[in-house]
Amino acid sequence: MESEASMFETCEIMAALLGSSPLLSQSWSLCSATAPETFTAELIGDVAYVAFSAVQVLPLARGGRELVALEGEAEELFRPLNRHREELRPPPMADSGLLRIFLNIFTHQNLSQKMTRIMQKSKSIVITGHSLGGAAATLCTLWLLSFFHSKTTHQPLLCITFGSPLIGNESLSRAILRERWCGNFCHVVSNHDIMPRLFSTPLSPQLHVLLRYWHLSMVSPQFGKLATQLSQREKDELFQAVLAHFDMISNSGEGSERSQFWPLGNFFFCSENGAICLDNAMSVMKMLYLMLKTSAPNFSIEDHLNYGDYVKEVGIQHMERKSFTSECLLPDSSYEAGLALAIQSSGIPFQEEVARMAENSLRTARRMGLKPTLSVAKLAISLSKITPYRAEIEWYKASCDEADNQLGYYDCFKRVDASVRQARVNMNRHKLATFWNRVIDRWENNELPPDFNIRAKWVNASHSYKLLVEPLDIAEYYRRGKHLVHGHYLKHGRERRYEIFDKWWRGKEIREQGNTQSQRMKYAGLTQDSCFWARLEEARDLLESIKCEGDVRKLALIWKSLENFERYARGLIERKEVSKDAVAKNSSYTLWAQELRALKLNM
Repeated sequence: MESEASMFETCEIMAALLGSSPLLSQSWSLCSATAPETFTAELIGDVAYVAFSAVQVLPLARGGRELVALEGEAEELFRPLNRHREELRPPPMADSGLLRIFLNIFTHQNLSQKMTRIMQKSKSIVITGHSLGGAAATLCTLWLLSFFHSKTTHQPLLCITFGSPLIGNESLSRAILRERWCGNFCHVVSNHDIMPRLFSTPLSPQLHVLLRYWHLSMVSPQFGKLATQLSQREKDELFQAVLAHFDMISNSGEGSERSQFWPLGNFFFCSENGAICLDNAMSVMKMLYLMLKTSAPNFSIEDHLNYGDYVKEVGIQHMERKSFTSECLLPDSSYEAGLALAIQSSGIPFQEEVARMAENSLRTARRMGLKPTLSVAKLAISLSKITPYRAEIEWYKASCDEADNQLGYYDCFKRVDASVRQARVNMNRHKLATFWNRVIDRWENNELPPDFNIRAKWVNASHSYKLLVEPLDIAEYYRRGKHLVHGHYLKHGRERRYEIFDKWWRGKEIREQGNTQSQRMKYAGLTQDSCFWARLEEARDLLESIKCEGDVRKLALIWKSLENFERYARGLIERKEVSKDAVAKNSSYTLWAQELRALKLNM
């Protein structure tokens, strides 16, 4: 039953996989042995391990970490992520210092050539890194996934990081989710490690100095000795600053507005009692706070180096069978059992207010409703149910195109008509708009598969809807005189759903660039530019204004705009990319073209 479904089944499977396989132990062994090399590679069986060292120099600005868009040198490396730039505001961004570390490695360490040789020798690849090396490993994995994006086949790829800071904003996380890359990332974080939390925290100038000092102690060969030189007061300041920041996020209903940096992929939280795995970003942020808060008595900056102990503990815990404490009653359902087991594995004690907060956080991580794959299947049924509304509009278009008045589809609807037929078409237009707005809302809320916007069925369906219905929206806009109040349709009246569908369709055209289309032998069933009529309305307005304009410079600009539209419309007609309603005898376009020719002759 849906009420009994538990997301912790998936998380326990992930934890069991990592606990029962050598992935964690071998990854950590390579991370520990990498310094002072920037990165190193080793082939173990058919698996290639590429480990990035924690010894990385991170430039720290006075104002803290700075997010930058993936532009310039990074634009080509992460091209698939930039496809979502227009849809996501702000665009996908990464920390400038961490991005600079990776770009320096990529440019000066011949990373591309070395990875090519690695791929030739292996069947699968594990990219791993500790601390700042984990951030470099994450960016390296994103680069490889972007590189594989244009390939028909590629090798399995997994990124495992230990104590890595968050690297980018929520838009970057959403772009990765839409590319279906989240399953390629597993970030291991211990409950006592402050490092992943610290670099996500806005700090005062004094604490920035401490953070820089701590970082310098990390890159030193004598890291253990230098790290202990931080006084207890300085450690407490860092600890309290991190707790205050994550407490604010945890108690905020809209954490994404409070936090500059956002989790991506899976987070594998480990403690002395075991491990849990989460992929819900808001729950990850809350657990980063709660697990650190309950570890205050055991807090130690040096714990950032102790992942070897946690990796070993995960393997031991996997071999032992966990049992609930005597204070905890055996839950009645599988979901409650999974919830209790997850809290126990996190190391958060029972019978505490923090444990109740952790329980609420984990409950929010549970995916409510159907899974995306089932959700899109039900959406397909809903699409079939609105087919009659679309069919009625298509029938209305056919009858308008064949009418004796030779006005065509657009101009018939634009005229004031109190008939039952037009009222039904108008009602169906609103019903279709409601359906597609709901589809967009569900897609943007990640209730549908991340690749939903590139699935041919939905791209074609949305494009056909746009070509059929948007001319009616344009006709309604100008019939009601909204352009006189708000301005022309293209800038002030176009619905957001049409802009999104344009991007989906352009993405399909880019993916199918190699496919050649045959020349049309007859006019299209629907005009291939759904905004053709809006452009015509602007041209009609320009034609009226030219009759009373006395300024020579303004006249030149108006004529240029008119000629541009005339050339554009003629091209559509010659390629037969318009419906026959556009060239009907009494259509708005035909009358406009005749008036323009007459004006040219008179002048």
